[in-house]
Amino acid sequence: MKTVEKETISTYEIKKSKFIAHLVPISQFKGLQDKLKAQHPKARHVVYALRYLNEFDQIVENLSDDGEPKGSSAQPALNVLRGEEMINMAVLIVRYFGGIKLGIGGLVRAYGNATKEVISNSNAIIYEKMLKYSFKTTYSDVQKSEYLLNKLEIIDIKREFLNDGVEWNVSATQQKIDKLKEEQECMR
Repeated sequence: MKTVEKETISTYEIKKSKFIAHLVPISQFKGLQDKLKAQHPKARHVVYALRYLNEFDQIVENLSDDGEPKGSSAQPALNVLRGEEMINMAVLIVRYFGGIKLGIGGLVRAYGNATKEVISNSNAIIYEKMLKYSFKTTYSDVQKSEYLLNKLEIIDIKREFLNDGVEWNVSATQQKIDKLKEEQECMR
């Protein structure tokens, strides 16, 4: 599976209709459809399709045709996301009508192609599940721990300074957590 870490925007045009596709991490999806509608008041539709993993590692999918004929816009976009094995992201497509009707088949191809194009222009990366790991150190080991976390490129770090030491909570891939545990054993 693949995902994206930052937004990518791509424009696809056919028969004077313009399709502006926004591919975003799922964390940026909430409220984006309304924001795009406000930014593009003359656009007819802002269609979306999304896929993400829930807390039970099940794939959740959602879509909206936003006034386009049912099944002609969001479903083709979602089908592309499935085919490209994209996860934890959403595609939103702003459509400007160019005056020439595309028909159902034309809409299906246009929304599918707009999604394919934005994915090909994105910096898609291999999806790796992030796990939580907690550990405790003494105050004298804070620098060693910071060095080790930096060396392993673990960047999602929260720490709490307590009376009897430092409580660390990190989020990283299984491989990085295993390596961290291994290095911690060597430090003892």
